[in-house]
Amino acid sequence: MTVAEERIADTHTGAGLSVPFTVVGTAVHLPPTVVTNHDLTRTLDTTDEWIVARTGIRERRHLAPELATSDMCLAAAVPALQAAGTAAADLDAIIVASYTYDQPLPSTSLIVKDALGATRALALDVTQAACASGVHAMLMAAHLLQNPSINTVLVLAADCASRVTRPGDRTTGIFFGDAAAATLLTTTDTPGAGLLSYDLGSQLSYQVQIPAGGSRLPTSPDTLAAGDHYLFMDGPAVWDTATTRLPQSITLAARRAGLAPTDIDHFFLHQANLNILNHTLKELAVPAERAPITLDTLGNTGAAGLFTALHHTLSNGTLRPGDTYVMSAIGAGFHWGTLCLRHS
Repeated sequence: MTVAEERIADTHTGAGLSVPFTVVGTAVHLPPTVVTNHDLTRTLDTTDEWIVARTGIRERRHLAPELATSDMCLAAAVPALQAAGTAAADLDAIIVASYTYDQPLPSTSLIVKDALGATRALALDVTQAACASGVHAMLMAAHLLQNPSINTVLVLAADCASRVTRPGDRTTGIFFGDAAAATLLTTTDTPGAGLLSYDLGSQLSYQVQIPAGGSRLPTSPDTLAAGDHYLFMDGPAVWDTATTRLPQSITLAARRAGLAPTDIDHFFLHQANLNILNHTLKELAVPAERAPITLDTLGNTGAAGLFTALHHTLSNGTLRPGDTYVMSAIGAGFHWGTLCLRHS
C-alpha cells in the first residue's frame, strides 16, 4: 500500500460510534445434503488428496433444488431469535448479505421479513461484494444502531453457490458450499462494546465474476449456451490478492483500535481456503487456535463463512465479555475489509 492509499484508508475508522452494541444470538443453517470430495471425483477431474492439499476442504453442503437462499436465511433466523429471546416483531432492521439472492426483484430481505413476520423492520440487501458482503452488512448494522430509533438488527449472511457453479468446472466446483448464518445485534449499556474500528478497501477486477444476467450482458440464448451465468474464478489471482489484502486490512483495523494483531483474542475470517487462512495468520504472527476453521466441513460458504466461525466460538462459550475480535473477508470485485469489535 502506498502512502497515499494508506492516508485514504485511514479515513475508514469506526472511532466516534457512541452507542455500544453486542451480539446476543447466533445460528447457522446447513442444508442436509453433504457432498464429499469423493462424490466430486465422479464428475470432476480431481482427487480427495488434491482438494485437501490445495484447499483444506473435505466436504460441503448443497441446497435442495426446490429451496432458495431465503429459505436458508429463515432457517437460520428463527433459532438465532430464540437464542436471544427476541420476537421477530421487535426487529428494527433485517440485513441480508448474499450474491445468490432468490431473484432480482423483490429483494431477498423483504421475502425473509415477510416470512418471519418482522412487520416493522427495515429490509436491506447487500449483494455485490460477494464473500465480503457480510463485513459490509455488519458495518451497516453498527451504524444503524447509532440511531435512537433502532435497537435490534438481524444480520443474515447466506449463499447458495451450488446454483452458480458450472457443472464440470474443477476450479469452482471443489470450493463452494451452501449455508446461512444469522447474527442478532442489540444496543447495550456496556461502555466500549461494539465496533472499535474498521478498514475497507476495493480494487476493480473481473478475475472473479458472473458475466451475464445484468444490463451489460442480458440473459439470452447465447449467454446461456456459453455458460456466462456461471461463476468464473481465477484461482491464482484470488490467492495473490487475498494473501496480500487480508493481513494488511487486519493490521490496519487493529492499529486504529490501538491494538496489535497479536492483542486480538479471536479471528473470524472468511472461510475460503485453509492455505490462505494459514498464510494470513502466519503473516500476523497469530496462533492458529485463535481462528476457528469451519471450511473443512462446509467449504467456502461465501458471505456466511466468517459468521459460521463466530457462531462456533459463541456457542461453545469461548467468546467472553471484554474479548476483542476481528471479522475479515475478501470478495469478488475485489472488495476486502475488516471490523475490529469488543464483545459484551
